[in-house]
Amino acid sequence: MSTDKSQNLEQYPAIDALDLENKVKSMYRDVATNPDGDFHFEMGRNMAERLGYEPQDLDRIPSDAINSFAGVGYYFDLANIQPGEEVADLGSGSGMDTFVAALKTGETGSVTGVDMTDEQLRKAESLRDLHDFKNVSYVNGYIQSTGLTDGRFDIIISNGVINLAVDKPAVFREAARILKPGGRLAIADIVTEVHLPEGITCDTTLWAACIGGASHEDDYAAAIRTAGFEIKEIRENKEYQFISDNAKWATETYGVKSISVLAVRK
Repeated sequence: MSTDKSQNLEQYPAIDALDLENKVKSMYRDVATNPDGDFHFEMGRNMAERLGYEPQDLDRIPSDAINSFAGVGYYFDLANIQPGEEVADLGSGSGMDTFVAALKTGETGSVTGVDMTDEQLRKAESLRDLHDFKNVSYVNGYIQSTGLTDGRFDIIISNGVINLAVDKPAVFREAARILKPGGRLAIADIVTEVHLPEGITCDTTLWAACIGGASHEDDYAAAIRTAGFEIKEIRENKEYQFISDNAKWATETYGVKSISVLAVRK
């Protein structure tokens, strides 16, 4: 998960980016090490299957990665990953989506996960080694400044992470930079139907819970297009739901919801 305190804060002038980064790291450290803890969001296999993950795929990847799965939607049908393709996962967490992607690329392809939380990376790397996923690697980095090679990847995936970034346009520009021309961006994320008031966008705890940093759905789509993508499909993930009272209130009041997006780099 990524926030990067060096980002341009013009869009959210009152947010304390360092405090946000620390809270995101703390929350997702707990997601990795204590997946049975209390969170604003649901986690685990039941939720993953409800979102659309295929049971036969989940049966073939490490269960400990599934237990720490905190994604918000399903997009692998949109991504249509083919054998031999190279995939980057922005905000790879404990690795569930990297392992699912690795099933689809096969041994001739590869998957690179990028995450800033040490505990998530350690868990993902340990599970990769234990279960012999030879075509998966991980990078400690920020999703808007990955350090990965220009034009390397066929597909970028990301699940419930971009809303955590203060500078979302920078994330989409970075995605465009590391994708090949014609490459696909297949993501799930949290957006809103109503612009959030400053009292919520300035609350770093609500940001870390995937609420306070959610963009208006029109602004989110515009940022993707401005970065050089053509949007092919946007769909709402109606099976995703927050579970804490504060999160449910935000959902009802501001139309906070999950979407999946497929876009193609021009």
